[in-house]
Amino acid sequence: MTSAAAAQLRRKRRTESNSPTIRPRRRLLCPSHFLAIRPFGLRFALSAAPRRRPRAARRPAAAPPRRRPRSSVVFVPAVRPFVLRYFLPSGSSSPRRRRKASGVDMGNFVSQLLKGWVEGSREAEDLSVAKKVQGDKASAVRRGTRDASKITLEEDLSELFTPLTKGEESEVYNALYGGGHSKKIVAAHEPSNIEITKETLGCLRPRGWLNDEVVNLYLELLKERAEREPTRFLKCHFFNTFFYKKLASGKTGYDYESVRRWTAINKLGYELVQCDKIFVPVHRDMHWCLAVINMKEKTFQYLDSFGGMDYSVLRILARYIMDELKDKSNIEIDINSWLERPVPFPLQHNGWDCGMFMLKFIDFHSRGLGLSFSQKHMEYFRKRTAKEILRLRAD
Repeated sequence: MTSAAAAQLRRKRRTESNSPTIRPRRRLLCPSHFLAIRPFGLRFALSAAPRRRPRAARRPAAAPPRRRPRSSVVFVPAVRPFVLRYFLPSGSSSPRRRRKASGVDMGNFVSQLLKGWVEGSREAEDLSVAKKVQGDKASAVRRGTRDASKITLEEDLSELFTPLTKGEESEVYNALYGGGHSKKIVAAHEPSNIEITKETLGCLRPRGWLNDEVVNLYLELLKERAEREPTRFLKCHFFNTFFYKKLASGKTGYDYESVRRWTAINKLGYELVQCDKIFVPVHRDMHWCLAVINMKEKTFQYLDSFGGMDYSVLRILARYIMDELKDKSNIEIDINSWLERPVPFPLQHNGWDCGMFMLKFIDFHSRGLGLSFSQKHMEYFRKRTAKEILRLRAD
């Protein structure tokens, strides 16, 4: 082969090697100027070396960062937007925060609600048209309710505030806080067929609202106490908590026929005209009050431990006593000559002791005593009432 043919062959091979159809040469791991002096064995080793992968291909792909989900609560900054001014009251820079439940005194909260209900009720308004209560008597009521501690008594009241013994304290504590099934009967009164369970008696715990069972059983015990010692206590009649609800029912708000048989002579053994006082518990939604009919003095009294007055109750009871005496005793009375007699009485300072105040109103009145107790005695009266119910005997 001539030199010209050899040169042509080399050019052809060089052209084929640079052609795109030929596999490109692998990337070497040494600089290009090192190829001039590399031996034959090193050429083969370098040409057979694997390709280097890019850095991005050798490293594992990182997981995308997790984004915090957006909250649907919109926080109102201290500076109100322009549109928000029309929805927030003037003078407030931000909406009022919601108070925690632990920081709310539910007793005082309920007390304020009940006070608002008494003051705003139409039935509690002073009906000046009737003119049954003169201005001086109304002011006497207000003066008496402001400070009941000024009441002076001539009777010895030591028996009414006798502390419980250790045994009685233990008995009451076990009944109110001890173990056992809540439906366990702790007191059963056969004459009235009233049963008291541990759950029912639990209303006598502090801050408990008295229920119908406890109130009605205690009234039965007061009735039996007066029968045991008629010379010591006044002759009284104790209506239960369902009497006034039944009497004030009907389309007209008065239904004498529904309670006509409640005072049958063969059932009671006496007539209401023979009683000194008649006690009528009144339950208004969540509040206990007491109405007293004084048969000897021909007066009506309404005792609300919040200091309210409901003349509609007294009008219904005045109509009832007129129909009752005419039906049972054949006596017609002029009810217009009867007056509403204001008397000083203590007031409650919370929203849960109205039922206990009502029971003590009845207890003291049935003894012929003044109402010489106050809010500070309610805890003791709750324990004493529980003891009397457990023993089925009122002291």
